[in-house]
Amino acid sequence: MPQVATTVTPCVKVEELRVVEVSFCDHEYYALDRLIASITYDENHLTQRWVVMVNDAEIHRAATPMLCHRYICWEYKRRTLPVQQEAPAATTGNEVMCEITVQCEQFGFELLDDGIYKDEQKLGSVGCTEGKWWVVRASSVHQQKIPCDSGREAVWVLSMVKLTQPSREELLDKPFDELTPQEWERLREYQPVVERELVAA
Repeated sequence: MPQVATTVTPCVKVEELRVVEVSFCDHEYYALDRLIASITYDENHLTQRWVVMVNDAEIHRAATPMLCHRYICWEYKRRTLPVQQEAPAATTGNEVMCEITVQCEQFGFELLDDGIYKDEQKLGSVGCTEGKWWVVRASSVHQQKIPCDSGREAVWVLSMVKLTQPSREELLDKPFDELTPQEWERLREYQPVVERELVAA
């Protein structure tokens, strides 16, 4: 029986992939220093809310981010993942986080894992996906991303959010273990209204 020569394409090591968390809902996947795909969250879909994006186009949808992760790794390993066009350098995860951190410091905000805070009240979240900046206000009912031209503008939009202070009566109804230090201080200053008896002259 004649022997047929075959060429085997070497598998790509999935260990080469590096994941950068841009925000809670957005992750970028890099092969060495090249962006190959991203995962984002679509709140408008009922069951499969996590989306794999390449070149601003949806290529896969799943119920969990882990399923999207597996899809990217599998398609990358098989060399069937669409080729991502070069993204601007400013969209690398480290540069995005540095820009957000700098802007938060300038506005006096606190940057935590789940968003940006002022006086222990969440203002919202800021991120950059595929070179496009966006902001989501914590008070937004549908949590929609508002496009912005820069990280500074995105954080500035959050500076316009009006913080609401609960009334002292609302603080008295709140469980004590959920009170912030500022709320405890407000309760210390609280003086109940005392009904005075009218003394007839």
